[in-house]
Amino acid sequence: MKKLLFALLFATTIASAQKGSILLGGNVGFSSEKIGDSKLENFEFSPKVGYQFAEKWTLGVEGSVMNVKKPGEDSTEKYKIGGFLRYSTPLSDLFSIYADLGAGYQSTSLNDAKGMYANLTPALFINMKNGFGLNFSIGGINYDNLDGKNDPRQERLGFDFGKTFKIGVSKNFGL
Repeated sequence: MKKLLFALLFATTIASAQKGSILLGGNVGFSSEKIGDSKLENFEFSPKVGYQFAEKWTLGVEGSVMNVKKPGEDSTEKYKIGGFLRYSTPLSDLFSIYADLGAGYQSTSLNDAKGMYANLTPALFINMKNGFGLNFSIGGINYDNLDGKNDPRQERLGFDFGKTFKIGVSKNFGL
């Protein structure tokens, strides 16, 4: 199956993003963390819409819905809305690398907490037919803070390369 997918990727016609195009995409992510006997699982869906205003630069809006599960407890929903700036550079007609810098507002259903987030995520983009592409990332650098009604303020700085794996699909529409 992997060989077939690899062959199909190379057999497709390549279409690169160009200045003045609209980027529509999203990621689906899963992470699992175990500390001692405590286990935490996250599932996340993160759509994006952006405008490629220069050859390698895209500016846009991003959102995220995350479900966090701890065994023996109710699941928690976490929401994010913000903006992103992407710098992309091609390695070949098929592959590009990019980095997204995102920041915005977040909230969680646990104690009605609210706060801010920022992240830097490098990724690999595979160009496919008619402006479609696949995005792959394995983590990045993340900062977030949350302030709940009954909880003390929480701040996190994370460097999670290799701990998360995200797969996304994107499509560039020419204007």
